[in-house]
Amino acid sequence: MAASVATGVSLNHISRESSDIRRLANFYKEIFGFEEIESPNFLEFKVIWLNLSSAFQLHLIERNPSSNLPEGPWSATSPVADPSHLPRGHHICFTVSNFESFLQSLKEKGIETFQRSLPDGKVKQAFFFDPDGNGLEVACPVPQQ
Repeated sequence: MAASVATGVSLNHISRESSDIRRLANFYKEIFGFEEIESPNFLEFKVIWLNLSSAFQLHLIERNPSSNLPEGPWSATSPVADPSHLPRGHHICFTVSNFESFLQSLKEKGIETFQRSLPDGKVKQAFFFDPDGNGLEVACPVPQQ
């Protein structure tokens, strides 16, 4: 195998564009426990930076109103709001240790999920959308007997 060009690689951040970055920030703080951190003060647009301790940062960027790109799946011409399509679609996955109570909390908030397990049964998965229609997954390893 050839050596990679980059060395010391790790995930730094994922960015999401939104017309309502405060709503999206509140969702990720409430659902996953992200913490708001100091963000730069760009003159041309607003940002909110979030950090998930020991994982990565999520940078929420105010949508450019002159952009022709869809904001998210729900703002596209043919929106897909069915989470059963997410296993084969774009999504971010978080590992959780409280899978069942996490799913119950989503249900109480009216968030629809699609649940399945990996074919070997070693990991339970649940797929759902954030308020902008971005795909999310939570996964939980199943204790082996």
